[in-house]
Amino acid sequence: MVFDWLHFAIVLFLLAGFLFAVGPLILSAVIGPRAKGGDIGMPYECGMVPYGSSWSRWGVSFYVYALIFLAFDVDVLYLFPVSVAYGDAEGVVPFVKVFIFLLFLILSVIYFWAKGVFTWPRRIQ
Repeated sequence: MVFDWLHFAIVLFLLAGFLFAVGPLILSAVIGPRAKGGDIGMPYECGMVPYGSSWSRWGVSFYVYALIFLAFDVDVLYLFPVSVAYGDAEGVVPFVKVFIFLLFLILSVIYFWAKGVFTWPRRIQ
């Protein structure tokens, strides 16, 4: 195998990418401030003094709502390009494809509703 300019360029770009990723980490360790104590160890909350513990426990329902929101948000983002692409299509096949997608989306909402995911739990003290 002959080492030519293409191989040199590939090695050079790999080295530059590695330095681009690791360089700021090394630079911050070398020239960064070394202050300890005081407000450095406190959790940052938008410039306000934090109230209580930073390790507070949240109910799993918050995470479930976030995951459901992300899932349906991605589904809605999928519908716009599909509607643009299928706008010029002819026949029933594109309509059936979008209908099947929306059917699964509606069935998942019905399933989550039946499981009680959308009901906000009351806090028990």
